Amino acid sequence: MKQKKFESMAVVNPFAAGIDVGSKSHFVAVGQDPKKDVKEFGVYSQDHEMMINHLKSHGIITVAMESTGSYWQSLFFALQNAGFEVLLVSGHQTKNVRAKTDVKDCIWIQKLHSLGLLRGCFLPDKESAKLRTLQRHRSSLIEESAKMVNKIQKAMRMMNLRLDVVISDITGKTGTAIIRAIIDGERDGQALSLLTDPRIKKSREEVARALQGNWDEELLYEMTDCYQIYTFLQERMKSCEQRLENLLVEYTQEIHLENDLVLSSKQLKGKNQPKFNLPVLSYKFYGVDLFAIESISSSTVLTLICEIGQGIYNFNSAKHFASFLRLAPNNRVSGGKVVSSRTPKGSNKLALALRNAANTIDKTKDGVLTRFFKRVAYRKGRGAAITATARKLAVIIWNMIIKGERYQPGNLDQYQKEMKDRMIASIKKKMLSLNMSADELNAALS
Repeated sequence: MKQKKFESMAVVNPFAAGIDVGSKSHFVAVGQDPKKDVKEFGVYSQDHEMMINHLKSHGIITVAMESTGSYWQSLFFALQNAGFEVLLVSGHQTKNVRAKTDVKDCIWIQKLHSLGLLRGCFLPDKESAKLRTLQRHRSSLIEESAKMVNKIQKAMRMMNLRLDVVISDITGKTGTAIIRAIIDGERDGQALSLLTDPRIKKSREEVARALQGNWDEELLYEMTDCYQIYTFLQERMKSCEQRLENLLVEYTQEIHLENDLVLSSKQLKGKNQPKFNLPVLSYKFYGVDLFAIESISSSTVLTLICEIGQGIYNFNSAKHFASFLRLAPNNRVSGGKVVSSRTPKGSNKLALALRNAANTIDKTKDGVLTRFFKRVAYRKGRGAAITATARKLAVIIWNMIIKGERYQPGNLDQYQKEMKDRMIASIKKKMLSLNMSADELNAALS
């Protein structure tokens, strides 16, 4: 028997190169010959220039590279500025089932790219990249500040100074005043209790009893050190917020608001919420009032602007946007049946912000989103409700921005009627599956 001839795949990108990005060197493949078409380059700026000249000498037009940690970023922008079409791909697309070496990896990436089998990752524009850098730095400052607060609490707790019992926030007005007094040398609980704000619910006597402790010099040193670091981090965070505000003002300075425009009057509380006028700036940035959505805070909107920016217009539908955030079920079908529908794992910053917003939605007043959250939580648990509500928030945000629509939460009575109709339809379906007659149903209800 003659063997069947299989058609080879057509080359889509004939002038393509593949790069295996590493921490100390990069391997570049311009073809499939390991000896002739693969070359190793260093990671310095001079090495980048040599790589660019090497690619141009071989007539390369487009380059694909794997997103390895943060090592790809400087090389990516260097190649982009040199005029190449650069494709950044995730690791699961370039996974090679054969033995893994740097040479084989870059050859495999070049082959996949030349055949048009790779899809590029989402990358923000230059303006959004600047905002993203500042926002992520701000988030890291918040995390470090929280660590210092925990260490302050631990040091005080080990001295049996239970300030955390009598006030809810030891870095608030009262807590800060008491900690500063302790650092300055005050040891009398009665004198420290006089620093409490009138809004504190606990009596001054109870505060004084909570501040009678075992004074330890080493623990006092640790507490003082951590408090100084905390105050320094807070100053850096204010400076970072100022730079963020300046960039947002610069990007939206040509947009003027209508005189009769009325934005949402939501109370934007929270110690870590940005202190500048984000509702106005976000309206200028997107043209819609995102703060009208339940449970959406300043941190959520700021994360959206900095992580996605104007790149939200690159998503063709709300489903694509939710899928990118990994908030949509990853349905796996085999034999015509859905065998798995788990949501893909991921660490998208915006998805995390939307999950945090969804987690607080049941604390808001009764509404369609709150009812939706509670209905899903009753059926599938709170975790599933958070994911489902976060996905719904993503769809609402996409529709508002892309279609220029105002947020309309919907009629609660209409929502309850739809739920009732669904329940009736489900009962009818179960009756049909049991072949129940009208007489049997009446007998069951009596």
